[in-house]
Amino acid sequence: MSVARVTELSATSETSFEDAINEAISRATQTLRGVEGCWVKDMNVFVENGNVSAYKVNVVISFVLEGEQGEDRSSQESSAGATESGGSSSAYVGPSADAADEMLKREYQ
Repeated sequence: MSVARVTELSATSETSFEDAINEAISRATQTLRGVEGCWVKDMNVFVENGNVSAYKVNVVISFVLEGEQGEDRSSQESSAGATESGGSSSAYVGPSADAADEMLKREYQ
């Protein structure tokens, strides 16, 4: 059995939302082992003089907690675990692309 934990990060990019997401994941994987998924919770832009100057994302990163000493990583990866919220760690990847698009439409209408 494996257990996952989640942590929330914010990242910005002057290029795009995708770049900001990649920055958050890149930074998370520098210090966290077992990163399994990323859910984009929030997306915002900064505006200067009527133009977009930066893209900001708030993401939730899920990662598998390491087991007892002597337990190898492959046995952790083969079993589904629970997140702190009680869901399956393998299922905790956030909404589908269609659901995310629908959420954005509702938020920005």
